[in-house]
Amino acid sequence: MADTFLTPSQLLDHWQGHRRLTRRFILAFPEKELFEFSVGGMRPFAQLATEMYKMALPTLEGVSSDTWNYEKSPMPKTREELLEHWDRTTDELDRKFPLVPPERFQASMKAFGQWESTGYGLLLYAIDNEIHHRAQGSVYLRALGIEPPSFPDRT
Repeated sequence: MADTFLTPSQLLDHWQGHRRLTRRFILAFPEKELFEFSVGGMRPFAQLATEMYKMALPTLEGVSSDTWNYEKSPMPKTREELLEHWDRTTDELDRKFPLVPPERFQASMKAFGQWESTGYGLLLYAIDNEIHHRAQGSVYLRALGIEPPSFPDRT
């Protein structure tokens, strides 16, 4: 492991930093706009955030066990409900990430029967997807005249 760039624990810390930032984005939106506002035909931020949390645990569980099941919970209807799902997922990531067998990070696998990559590549994809959609949220907030949370602050 002397040539390891990131440990699994460091990768989880990095991901959770992004999740803390995305949570602040959820809080920055006025409730109505969180669920209704969009630009250029893109989905409202609540839908994007829902995709993020629905993707997180199934990806982690797939990497860990090669069992790939989409989360099927309904779309939240309030910010409070969205944050309940978000926080539950965050807690579950902390609990389940350390249980991933170390060899699964380097193993090649096919996520959801569609995307072939290594375990770490699929986890990075889930993080990249969150960053991508949070950037859309940044555009939305600016269009609403709201300064987005600071990107470098992931505490």
